[in-house]
Amino acid sequence: MSLIILSAVTFLAACGNSGSKTTETSESSQSADSIKKVSKPPKKDITVTEKVNKTLEKMTLEEKVGQLFMARVPEQNQIADIQKYHLGGYLLFDRDMEGKGQAEVKQAIASYQAASKTPMFIGSDEEGGTVSRLSRNQIVSPAFKSPQALYQENGWDSIIQEIERKAQVFGELGIQLGMFPDADVSTDPQSFIYDRTIGMDAAGTSQYVKLSVEEMKKQKLGSTLKHFPGYGNNRDSHVEIVTDNRSLDELRKNDFLPFEAGIKAGADSIMVSHNIVSAIDSNYPASISKPIHDVIRNELGFTGVIMTDDMDMAGLADFISQDEAGLQALQAGNDMILSSSYSTQIPYILTAIKNGEYSEKQLDQSVKRLLTWKAKLGLI
Repeated sequence: MSLIILSAVTFLAACGNSGSKTTETSESSQSADSIKKVSKPPKKDITVTEKVNKTLEKMTLEEKVGQLFMARVPEQNQIADIQKYHLGGYLLFDRDMEGKGQAEVKQAIASYQAASKTPMFIGSDEEGGTVSRLSRNQIVSPAFKSPQALYQENGWDSIIQEIERKAQVFGELGIQLGMFPDADVSTDPQSFIYDRTIGMDAAGTSQYVKLSVEEMKKQKLGSTLKHFPGYGNNRDSHVEIVTDNRSLDELRKNDFLPFEAGIKAGADSIMVSHNIVSAIDSNYPASISKPIHDVIRNELGFTGVIMTDDMDMAGLADFISQDEAGLQALQAGNDMILSSSYSTQIPYILTAIKNGEYSEKQLDQSVKRLLTWKAKLGLI
Protein backbone atom coordinates (compact mmCIF):
# COMPACT_ATOMS: atom_id res chain seq x y z
CA MET A 1 0.00 0.00 0.00
CA SER A 2 2.78 2.42 0.91
CA LEU A 3 4.46 1.48 -2.34
CA ILE A 4 1.35 2.51 -4.30
CA ILE A 5 1.17 5.87 -2.47
CA LEU A 6 4.87 6.50 -3.08
CA SER A 7 4.47 5.73 -6.78
CA ALA A 8 1.52 8.11 -7.02
CA VAL A 9 3.44 10.91 -5.32
CA THR A 10 6.40 10.33 -7.63
CA PHE A 11 4.09 10.39 -10.67
CA LEU A 12 2.41 13.66 -9.60
CA ALA A 13 5.76 15.28 -8.92
CA ALA A 14 6.95 14.25 -12.37
CA CYS A 15 3.79 15.72 -13.94
CA GLY A 16 4.31 18.91 -11.99
CA ASN A 17 7.89 19.20 -13.18
CA SER A 18 6.85 18.47 -16.73
CA GLY A 19 4.20 21.24 -16.62
CA SER A 20 6.70 23.65 -15.14
CA LYS A 21 9.19 22.89 -17.90
CA THR A 22 6.49 23.34 -20.56
CA THR A 23 5.48 26.70 -19.09
CA GLU A 24 9.07 27.83 -18.92
CA THR A 25 9.68 26.70 -22.49
CA SER A 26 6.50 28.47 -23.66
CA GLU A 27 7.45 31.69 -21.85
CA SER A 28 10.98 31.43 -23.20
CA SER A 29 9.61 30.95 -26.73
CA GLN A 30 7.23 33.90 -26.36
CA SER A 31 10.08 36.03 -25.06
CA ALA A 32 12.24 35.08 -28.05
CA ASP A 33 9.38 35.87 -30.44
CA SER A 34 8.92 39.24 -28.77
CA ILE A 35 12.61 40.01 -29.17
CA LYS A 36 12.39 39.02 -32.85
CA LYS A 37 9.37 41.26 -33.37
CA VAL A 38 11.01 44.20 -31.64
CA SER A 39 14.32 43.80 -33.42
CA LYS A 40 12.70 43.50 -36.89
CA PRO A 41 13.13 46.83 -38.73
CA PRO A 42 9.85 48.63 -39.48
CA LYS A 43 8.56 48.32 -43.03
CA LYS A 44 9.28 51.50 -44.93
CA ASP A 45 6.34 53.00 -46.84
CA ILE A 46 7.14 53.39 -50.52
CA THR A 47 6.89 57.00 -51.69
CA VAL A 48 4.84 58.18 -54.67
CA THR A 49 8.06 58.94 -56.56
CA GLU A 50 9.38 55.45 -55.88
CA LYS A 51 6.10 53.89 -57.03
CA VAL A 52 6.16 55.93 -60.22
CA ASN A 53 9.81 55.20 -61.04
CA LYS A 54 9.35 51.50 -60.32
CA THR A 55 6.32 51.32 -62.64
CA LEU A 56 7.97 53.39 -65.38
CA GLU A 57 11.16 51.29 -65.39
CA LYS A 58 9.17 48.17 -66.28
CA MET A 59 7.28 49.76 -69.18
CA THR A 60 8.00 49.17 -72.85
CA LEU A 61 7.88 52.06 -75.32
CA GLU A 62 4.47 50.88 -76.53
CA GLU A 63 3.12 50.76 -72.97
CA LYS A 64 4.34 54.29 -72.29
CA VAL A 65 2.65 55.69 -75.40
CA GLY A 66 -0.58 53.86 -74.53
CA GLN A 67 -0.64 55.59 -71.14
CA LEU A 68 -1.07 58.95 -72.91
CA PHE A 69 -4.54 57.99 -74.16
CA MET A 70 -7.81 58.49 -72.33
CA ALA A 71 -9.98 56.73 -74.88
CA ARG A 72 -13.70 56.67 -75.43
CA VAL A 73 -14.78 53.15 -74.58
CA PRO A 74 -14.98 51.47 -78.02
CA GLU A 75 -18.18 49.76 -79.13
CA GLN A 76 -16.23 46.55 -79.75
CA ASN A 77 -13.04 44.95 -78.41
CA GLN A 78 -13.10 46.89 -75.14
CA ILE A 79 -10.92 44.32 -73.35
CA ALA A 80 -8.72 43.41 -76.31
CA ASP A 81 -7.88 47.06 -77.04
CA ILE A 82 -6.81 47.69 -73.45
CA GLN A 83 -4.27 44.91 -73.80
CA LYS A 84 -3.23 45.65 -77.38
CA TYR A 85 -2.77 49.42 -77.01
CA HIS A 86 -2.01 49.61 -73.23
CA LEU A 87 -4.54 52.42 -72.84
CA GLY A 88 -4.14 54.81 -69.91
CA GLY A 89 -7.84 55.24 -69.31
CA TYR A 90 -11.39 54.89 -70.53
CA LEU A 91 -13.89 57.74 -70.71
CA LEU A 92 -17.49 56.61 -70.33
CA PHE A 93 -20.17 57.97 -72.67
CA ASP A 94 -23.94 57.50 -72.85
CA ARG A 95 -23.67 54.32 -74.92
CA ASP A 96 -21.69 52.70 -72.08
CA MET A 97 -24.55 53.25 -69.63
CA GLU A 98 -27.73 53.27 -71.68
CA GLY A 99 -30.22 50.67 -70.47
CA LYS A 100 -27.86 49.46 -67.75
CA GLY A 101 -28.04 49.51 -63.98
CA GLN A 102 -25.37 50.56 -61.50
CA ALA A 103 -24.26 46.94 -60.97
CA GLU A 104 -23.67 46.41 -64.71
CA VAL A 105 -21.65 49.61 -65.06
CA LYS A 106 -19.59 48.68 -62.01
CA GLN A 107 -18.96 45.19 -63.41
CA ALA A 108 -17.85 46.58 -66.78
CA ILE A 109 -15.41 48.99 -65.10
CA ALA A 110 -14.00 46.16 -62.96
CA SER A 111 -13.44 44.06 -66.10
CA TYR A 112 -11.47 46.91 -67.70
CA GLN A 113 -9.22 47.21 -64.66
CA ALA A 114 -8.72 43.44 -64.49
CA ALA A 115 -7.56 43.40 -68.12
CA SER A 116 -5.05 46.23 -67.73
CA LYS A 117 -1.45 45.69 -66.67
CA THR A 118 -1.29 49.25 -65.33
CA PRO A 119 -4.46 50.43 -63.52
CA MET A 120 -6.56 52.71 -65.72
CA PHE A 121 -8.18 56.07 -65.18
CA ILE A 122 -11.95 55.68 -65.48
CA GLY A 123 -13.67 58.97 -66.23
CA SER A 124 -17.14 60.31 -66.93
CA ASP A 125 -18.25 63.89 -67.62
CA GLU A 126 -20.06 64.76 -64.39
CA GLU A 127 -20.16 68.56 -64.12
CA GLY A 128 -23.84 68.26 -63.18
CA GLY A 129 -26.97 69.65 -64.82
CA THR A 130 -26.83 69.36 -68.61
CA VAL A 131 -23.51 67.49 -68.43
CA SER A 132 -23.88 64.35 -66.32
CA ARG A 133 -23.88 60.99 -68.07
CA LEU A 134 -24.62 59.11 -64.88
CA SER A 135 -27.70 61.27 -64.29
CA ARG A 136 -28.90 61.19 -67.89
CA ASN A 137 -28.87 57.39 -67.86
CA GLN A 138 -30.47 57.04 -64.41
CA ILE A 139 -27.36 55.44 -62.92
CA VAL A 140 -27.58 57.97 -60.10
CA SER A 141 -30.72 59.38 -58.50
CA PRO A 142 -31.46 62.14 -57.78
CA ALA A 143 -29.59 63.61 -60.73
CA PHE A 144 -26.44 65.65 -60.14
CA LYS A 145 -27.38 69.32 -60.31
CA SER A 146 -25.59 72.12 -62.15
CA PRO A 147 -23.26 74.43 -60.18
CA GLN A 148 -25.72 77.32 -60.61
CA ALA A 149 -28.69 75.30 -59.31
CA LEU A 150 -26.68 74.12 -56.32
CA TYR A 151 -25.53 77.63 -55.47
CA GLN A 152 -29.10 78.92 -55.60
CA GLU A 153 -30.15 76.25 -53.08
CA ASN A 154 -27.64 76.86 -50.31
CA GLY A 155 -24.60 78.70 -51.60
CA TRP A 156 -21.15 77.14 -51.45
CA ASP A 157 -22.27 74.50 -48.93
CA SER A 158 -24.42 72.85 -51.60
CA ILE A 159 -21.46 72.75 -53.99
CA ILE A 160 -19.33 70.95 -51.39
CA GLN A 161 -22.11 68.53 -50.39
CA GLU A 162 -22.67 67.54 -54.03
CA ILE A 163 -18.98 66.75 -54.43
CA GLU A 164 -19.21 64.54 -51.35
CA ARG A 165 -22.13 62.71 -52.96
CA LYS A 166 -20.28 62.35 -56.24
CA ALA A 167 -17.30 60.89 -54.38
CA GLN A 168 -19.54 58.23 -52.84
CA VAL A 169 -21.13 57.29 -56.18
CA PHE A 170 -17.80 57.32 -58.05
CA GLY A 171 -16.23 55.15 -55.36
CA GLU A 172 -18.98 52.55 -55.64
CA LEU A 173 -18.64 52.39 -59.43
CA GLY A 174 -14.85 52.63 -59.72
CA ILE A 175 -14.66 56.09 -61.33
CA GLN A 176 -11.80 58.44 -60.41
CA LEU A 177 -12.25 61.35 -62.83
CA GLY A 178 -15.43 63.45 -63.11
CA MET A 179 -13.86 65.89 -65.62
CA PHE A 180 -14.78 69.00 -63.60
CA PRO A 181 -14.88 71.79 -62.35
CA ASP A 182 -15.65 74.09 -65.25
CA ALA A 183 -13.38 77.10 -64.79
CA ASP A 184 -14.83 79.13 -67.66
CA VAL A 185 -15.98 82.67 -66.85
CA SER A 186 -19.35 83.20 -68.53
CA THR A 187 -21.91 85.83 -67.59
CA ASP A 188 -24.06 85.76 -70.74
CA PRO A 189 -27.04 83.37 -70.36
CA GLN A 190 -27.19 83.09 -74.16
CA SER A 191 -23.62 81.81 -74.54
CA PHE A 192 -22.90 78.15 -75.28
CA ILE A 193 -20.96 77.41 -72.08
CA TYR A 194 -23.03 79.46 -69.60
CA ASP A 195 -25.25 76.66 -68.21
CA ARG A 196 -22.20 74.56 -67.40
CA THR A 197 -20.46 77.28 -65.38
CA ILE A 198 -21.17 78.89 -62.02
CA GLY A 199 -22.43 81.87 -64.07
CA MET A 200 -20.39 84.44 -62.13
CA ASP A 201 -17.63 86.93 -62.82
CA ALA A 202 -13.94 86.03 -62.52
CA ALA A 203 -13.90 86.44 -58.73
CA GLY A 204 -16.98 84.29 -58.17
CA THR A 205 -15.78 81.64 -60.62
CA SER A 206 -12.39 81.59 -58.88
CA GLN A 207 -14.05 80.95 -55.53
CA TYR A 208 -16.14 78.13 -57.03
CA VAL A 209 -13.07 76.51 -58.56
CA LYS A 210 -11.01 76.87 -55.38
CA LEU A 211 -13.65 75.27 -53.15
CA SER A 212 -14.33 72.50 -55.67
CA VAL A 213 -10.67 71.54 -56.05
CA GLU A 214 -10.08 71.58 -52.29
CA GLU A 215 -13.07 69.32 -51.65
CA MET A 216 -12.16 66.98 -54.51
CA LYS A 217 -8.67 66.66 -53.09
CA LYS A 218 -10.17 65.82 -49.70
CA GLN A 219 -12.45 63.19 -51.30
CA LYS A 220 -9.62 61.76 -53.47
CA LEU A 221 -11.34 62.65 -56.74
CA GLY A 222 -9.24 63.73 -59.70
CA SER A 223 -9.88 67.38 -60.63
CA THR A 224 -9.81 68.86 -64.13
CA LEU A 225 -9.94 72.61 -64.77
CA LYS A 226 -11.48 73.36 -68.15
CA HIS A 227 -11.42 74.75 -70.83
CA PHE A 228 -8.13 76.68 -70.92
CA PRO A 229 -7.56 79.51 -71.73
CA GLY A 230 -11.24 80.12 -70.97
CA TYR A 231 -14.31 79.76 -73.16
CA GLY A 232 -15.82 83.13 -72.30
CA ASN A 233 -18.95 83.81 -74.32
CA ASN A 234 -17.66 82.19 -77.52
CA ARG A 235 -19.46 79.77 -79.81
CA ASP A 236 -19.49 75.96 -79.58
CA SER A 237 -16.30 74.23 -80.80
CA HIS A 238 -18.13 70.87 -80.70
CA VAL A 239 -19.70 71.82 -84.02
CA GLU A 240 -17.35 74.37 -85.65
CA ILE A 241 -13.90 75.93 -85.63
CA VAL A 242 -14.02 78.81 -83.12
CA THR A 243 -11.72 81.85 -83.08
CA ASP A 244 -11.40 83.90 -79.89
CA ASN A 245 -10.23 87.45 -80.65
CA ARG A 246 -10.00 88.78 -77.10
CA SER A 247 -6.74 90.46 -76.08
CA LEU A 248 -4.14 88.73 -73.93
CA ASP A 249 -4.55 91.47 -71.34
CA GLU A 250 -8.28 90.71 -71.08
CA LEU A 251 -7.60 86.99 -70.74
CA ARG A 252 -5.05 87.59 -67.99
CA LYS A 253 -7.30 89.94 -66.01
CA ASN A 254 -10.39 87.77 -66.37
CA ASP A 255 -10.27 84.23 -67.77
CA PHE A 256 -6.92 83.13 -66.33
CA LEU A 257 -7.96 83.96 -62.76
CA PRO A 258 -10.09 80.84 -62.03
CA PHE A 259 -7.34 78.63 -63.45
CA GLU A 260 -4.79 80.35 -61.22
CA ALA A 261 -7.09 79.82 -58.23
CA GLY A 262 -7.47 76.14 -59.11
CA ILE A 263 -3.74 75.64 -59.53
CA LYS A 264 -3.10 77.27 -56.17
CA ALA A 265 -5.70 74.97 -54.57
CA GLY A 266 -3.87 71.91 -55.96
CA ALA A 267 -5.70 71.02 -59.19
CA ASP A 268 -4.58 67.73 -60.76
CA SER A 269 -5.12 68.56 -64.42
CA ILE A 270 -6.05 71.21 -66.97
CA MET A 271 -8.07 70.53 -70.11
CA VAL A 272 -7.28 72.72 -73.12
CA SER A 273 -9.98 73.83 -75.55
CA HIS A 274 -9.91 73.62 -79.34
CA ASN A 275 -10.57 77.36 -79.76
CA ILE A 276 -8.08 79.36 -81.78
CA VAL A 277 -6.98 82.11 -79.37
CA SER A 278 -5.52 84.70 -81.70
CA ALA A 279 -3.78 86.75 -78.98
CA ILE A 280 -1.57 83.78 -78.14
CA ASP A 281 -1.50 81.69 -81.33
CA SER A 282 -3.54 82.67 -84.38
CA ASN A 283 -2.45 79.64 -86.41
CA TYR A 284 -3.53 76.62 -84.36
CA PRO A 285 -6.35 75.52 -82.04
CA ALA A 286 -5.29 75.84 -78.40
CA SER A 287 -5.19 72.06 -77.89
CA ILE A 288 -2.32 71.67 -80.38
CA SER A 289 -0.63 75.03 -79.79
CA LYS A 290 2.76 75.12 -78.07
CA PRO A 291 2.48 78.83 -77.13
CA ILE A 292 -0.77 78.05 -75.26
CA HIS A 293 0.91 75.24 -73.32
CA ASP A 294 3.92 77.44 -72.61
CA VAL A 295 1.56 79.88 -70.89
CA ILE A 296 0.21 77.06 -68.68
CA ARG A 297 3.67 75.82 -67.70
CA ASN A 298 5.72 79.01 -67.64
CA GLU A 299 3.31 81.82 -66.81
CA LEU A 300 0.83 79.98 -64.57
CA GLY A 301 3.45 77.60 -63.18
CA PHE A 302 1.32 74.47 -63.50
CA THR A 303 3.22 71.18 -63.04
CA GLY A 304 0.34 68.67 -63.26
CA VAL A 305 -1.30 66.87 -66.17
CA ILE A 306 -2.38 68.82 -69.27
CA MET A 307 -4.95 67.12 -71.50
CA THR A 308 -6.77 67.87 -74.73
CA ASP A 309 -10.50 68.24 -75.05
CA ASP A 310 -12.17 65.46 -77.07
CA MET A 311 -10.23 65.13 -80.34
CA ASP A 312 -13.40 64.22 -82.26
CA MET A 313 -14.92 67.69 -81.82
CA ALA A 314 -15.35 69.62 -85.08
CA GLY A 315 -13.25 72.51 -83.74
CA LEU A 316 -10.22 70.26 -84.19
CA ALA A 317 -11.40 67.45 -86.50
CA ASP A 318 -12.25 69.95 -89.25
CA PHE A 319 -8.83 71.57 -88.89
CA ILE A 320 -6.39 68.64 -89.01
CA SER A 321 -6.34 64.85 -89.45
CA GLN A 322 -6.70 62.78 -86.29
CA ASP A 323 -3.29 61.13 -86.64
CA GLU A 324 -1.47 64.44 -87.09
CA ALA A 325 -3.55 66.00 -84.30
CA GLY A 326 -2.48 63.30 -81.82
CA LEU A 327 1.21 63.89 -82.52
CA GLN A 328 0.90 67.68 -82.57
CA ALA A 329 -0.98 67.60 -79.26
CA LEU A 330 1.99 65.86 -77.65
CA GLN A 331 4.54 68.09 -79.36
CA ALA A 332 2.62 71.11 -78.08
CA GLY A 333 2.91 69.89 -74.49
CA ASN A 334 -0.14 67.76 -73.67
CA ASP A 335 0.33 64.75 -71.42
CA MET A 336 -3.00 63.08 -72.18
CA ILE A 337 -5.11 62.81 -75.33
CA LEU A 338 -8.89 62.30 -75.22
CA SER A 339 -9.58 60.31 -78.35
CA SER A 340 -11.47 57.61 -80.22
CA SER A 341 -8.78 57.28 -82.90
CA TYR A 342 -6.11 55.70 -80.71
CA SER A 343 -5.76 52.63 -82.96
CA THR A 344 -4.14 54.75 -85.69
CA GLN A 345 -2.76 57.57 -83.53
CA ILE A 346 -0.61 55.29 -81.37
CA PRO A 347 1.28 53.65 -84.29
CA TYR A 348 1.70 57.15 -85.82
CA ILE A 349 3.26 58.44 -82.59
CA LEU A 350 5.53 55.39 -82.25
CA THR A 351 6.84 56.04 -85.75
CA ALA A 352 7.35 59.72 -84.89
CA ILE A 353 9.45 58.73 -81.84
CA LYS A 354 11.64 56.49 -83.99
CA ASN A 355 12.05 59.35 -86.48
CA GLY A 356 13.00 61.83 -83.74
CA GLU A 357 9.87 63.96 -84.09
CA TYR A 358 8.81 63.37 -80.48
CA SER A 359 11.45 62.58 -77.87
CA GLU A 360 11.44 59.74 -75.37
CA LYS A 361 12.49 62.29 -72.76
CA GLN A 362 9.26 64.26 -73.29
CA LEU A 363 7.31 60.98 -73.38
CA ASP A 364 8.77 59.93 -70.02
CA GLN A 365 7.95 63.31 -68.47
CA SER A 366 4.31 62.95 -69.50
CA VAL A 367 4.03 59.35 -68.34
CA LYS A 368 5.57 60.31 -64.98
CA ARG A 369 2.92 63.02 -64.52
CA LEU A 370 0.16 60.54 -65.34
CA LEU A 371 1.53 57.81 -63.08
CA THR A 372 2.00 60.33 -60.26
CA TRP A 373 -1.66 61.26 -60.57
CA LYS A 374 -2.65 57.58 -60.54
CA ALA A 375 -0.52 56.99 -57.43
CA LYS A 376 -2.10 59.93 -55.60
CA LEU A 377 -5.55 58.52 -56.41
CA GLY A 378 -4.52 55.14 -55.04
CA LEU A 379 -4.54 53.35 -58.38
CA ILE A 380 -0.88 52.28 -58.14
